[in-house]
Amino acid sequence: MKQETSFPVESAASLLDFLLLHVSGQSRNSVKHLLSRGQVLVDNIPQRQFDLPLVPGQMVTVLPQAKGAVLPFPVLYEDKGLLVIHKPAGLLSVSTETQKSRTAYRMTADYLRARDPHNRLFVVHRLDRDTSGVLLFAKDPALKEALQEDWNNLVKKRGYWAIVEGEDLPDSGVCRSLLTENKIHKVYSAKGSEGKEAVTRYTVLARRKGYSLLDVELDTGRKNQIRTHLAELGHPVIGDKKYEAHSSPIGRLGLHAYELSLTDPHSGKLLSFTAPPPEGFRRMFSRCFSSLT
Repeated sequence: MKQETSFPVESAASLLDFLLLHVSGQSRNSVKHLLSRGQVLVDNIPQRQFDLPLVPGQMVTVLPQAKGAVLPFPVLYEDKGLLVIHKPAGLLSVSTETQKSRTAYRMTADYLRARDPHNRLFVVHRLDRDTSGVLLFAKDPALKEALQEDWNNLVKKRGYWAIVEGEDLPDSGVCRSLLTENKIHKVYSAKGSEGKEAVTRYTVLARRKGYSLLDVELDTGRKNQIRTHLAELGHPVIGDKKYEAHSSPIGRLGLHAYELSLTDPHSGKLLSFTAPPPEGFRRMFSRCFSSLT
C-alpha cells in the first residue's frame, strides 16, 4: 500500500477475508504481512488477529508500510491526531543530554516519517525510563497544546500497577504532599509551602510472600510521584534502588502504566487506552491478573 486507505464494513466477515476482498493487487500472503506488521487498524486500533470478526459500521484502515523503520513495541491506538504506544521498561520517553536517539519519541517519530516525510510527532506526557505502559503522543501541534493546557481536566484516569515491598500496608490510602527535587535529582516530600502538590491514591489488590500488588491512580502527575510516595510509606516499588528498595524479584522496576483515559479536546469523545501486564507482574501475581484480564 502506497497510501493510507480506509474501508467501511458493510457486512459481517473475518478481518482476513475482508482484506482479501477489498485490498486489490495483494496476495493472501501479502495481506497476512500487512496484519503481522501492524499496518491494519480496526476503528483506529491496530489489529493482527486474522480471524477477528467484523460487524457493520466498523472502519478498517490499511496504513502504508514504514520502510526502514520498525517499532520494537506495540502501537495501541492511532488516528489522525493521536498515536499511543506500549512503552517498554528501560526506554526513555524523550531524549536527555546523554541519550538522543534511543527514545520512545525518536523511534516513533522516525516510524511516522518513514511512512510520510511530512508526518510530525509531539510529546504530550512522559513515563519514567524504567516504567512501562501507555504513552500518548500527538500528531499535530494544536492538539498537543490543547491536551497539555487542560491535561488535568481532560484526563479521567491514570492507572498504574505497582509491586511494592512488604504486605503490612492498609487496604487503601491516599498520599498527599508537596514534592520537590534535590541537587541529585531525587524527589521528596517537602515541608512548609515548598514544592508542588501531589496526590496518589492506592488500593491493595493482592499480597504474596512479602510483596503487595497495588492499583494506583494519580490525581496529579509529578516526576517520580508514585515512587516517592510509596517509598515514604515504607513500601518502595520493587527494583527501585533510587528510593531504597532492597529487592528486584522481576529484574526491573515494578511499575506499569496500565490505563490512560481522557477526553479528546477536539471531538469531545472519551478515549481509553490500556496496556497488558508485563510478564514479570503475571508471574508474581498470576492469580490476581487472571481475574483482572
